[in-house]
Amino acid sequence: MRPKRKSWLLAVMAVGVAGFAAGVVFTGGSNLSSSTQAQTAPAASASSPRTFPDFASLAERVMPAVLAVTTEDVISPRDLRRMHPDMDPFEFFFGPRALPKQKAFGAGSAFFISADGLALTNNHVVAGAEKIFVFTDDRTRFEAKVVGRDPATDLALIKVQGKGPFAFLPLGDSDALRVGEWVMAVGNPLGIGQTVTVGVVSGKGRTLNLSRTTMSFENFIQTDAAINRGNSGGPLINLKGEVVGINTAMNAGAENMGFAVPVNTAKAILPQLKEKGKVVRGYLGVNITDVTAEHQEAFNLPSREGALVHDVMEGSPAEKAGLKHGDVIVGINGKPIKSQRELIDTVASMPPGTKVELEIIREGKHKTLTATLAERKGEGEDEEEGESETPQEAAARLGLDVTDLNARLRRQFDIPNSVDGVLVQDVEDLSVADEAGIMPGDVILEVNGQAVDSVDEFNQKLEKLRSGQAVRLYLYRQGSKRFVVFRMP
Repeated sequence: MRPKRKSWLLAVMAVGVAGFAAGVVFTGGSNLSSSTQAQTAPAASASSPRTFPDFASLAERVMPAVLAVTTEDVISPRDLRRMHPDMDPFEFFFGPRALPKQKAFGAGSAFFISADGLALTNNHVVAGAEKIFVFTDDRTRFEAKVVGRDPATDLALIKVQGKGPFAFLPLGDSDALRVGEWVMAVGNPLGIGQTVTVGVVSGKGRTLNLSRTTMSFENFIQTDAAINRGNSGGPLINLKGEVVGINTAMNAGAENMGFAVPVNTAKAILPQLKEKGKVVRGYLGVNITDVTAEHQEAFNLPSREGALVHDVMEGSPAEKAGLKHGDVIVGINGKPIKSQRELIDTVASMPPGTKVELEIIREGKHKTLTATLAERKGEGEDEEEGESETPQEAAARLGLDVTDLNARLRRQFDIPNSVDGVLVQDVEDLSVADEAGIMPGDVILEVNGQAVDSVDEFNQKLEKLRSGQAVRLYLYRQGSKRFVVFRMP
């Protein structure tokens, strides 16, 4: 796996993707009672029923269908120079020298969903890999090929090249999950072999804003079952032995906070991954959010149900249908829309070219508009329905905390008045900025050759860059200037 393609997963909003995250620690507590209470409490019966599920039997059933995944990629000299622009100081005198190709390796997990060798994993585990190998529970090695990928949901379907039948896992119903329900995470953390952790469903419908590509479709299950480096792509299992989620990420700055893609999301896109190798979705072209209590009062709405339109994309189906900012979409084709999530999922489930009747509330009155859906653009293209990224989120994606220069900061960091830009106050460990070599105290002067004089201007320039695009920053550091190069996560 190319490190550059993984860097966006290392530290965005303190969230590390499971293939690159730190450990989770479980803690417990105890209740103390007085001696009088202890004397009156009934003695525990030797025949008391077991209070915990039989996790050992569950693990025995599940583990033969879970795979350890390793990937292999070749980094070209050109890409190597982009990742390490300062690697050869002698080039200044003698020009570029030939560099050998280098291999990069990645790791994760997967699980069989059919006896013929089809398996699910995370897109970020296999994206860009030239070779994919999987290891079964008995350490048998097979080569695998990508059947289809969907960056928007961070899911991928692979086919194991081996003679079956293979043990596989049934897919459950993630919508039926309840907060507090027992779940088991299985995978290959840290490459040490098949590992089982247990916990409960801590929450549902979580959004983490991991990247511009995934943010519209993030709908994570949160669990306190430990998810660590290498667990990416492994199954989250309920007590019936059914897959209810695909382990994807964890919060490296917290304890017991892991996240999984709901299995119903995977079930919805599997047919397209099998047939087309990608997912084609309908596109309306609106920037939306949920209706808050403040919105309800300000727009004089009867309830908080619906999706509030903040912006309409130029030339989009929404603009052609007559949608305006301030409209609240409350229904599609007669189906009530209660939230932003419902609108995104409903539109995305329809093929391009579908005509839809939109029920909206505009200035207190109900109206119906007709739109013809276009095709949602894929990875690295224009943004889709969902909340737009705020300027501070753009800088945070790189792991940067920046501020405008002032007289006090110039004195503190010994920055002359002739230097204009934005000051780096902090760099998050293992972030894109950290890997690129940016340090606290640096002053960012330019983004891709364009001068920046304020934090707003800096972030606006970042927002225009697509995921995977090479970025060149020009920095001032302790009396000298230099370039740093990286790719947008």
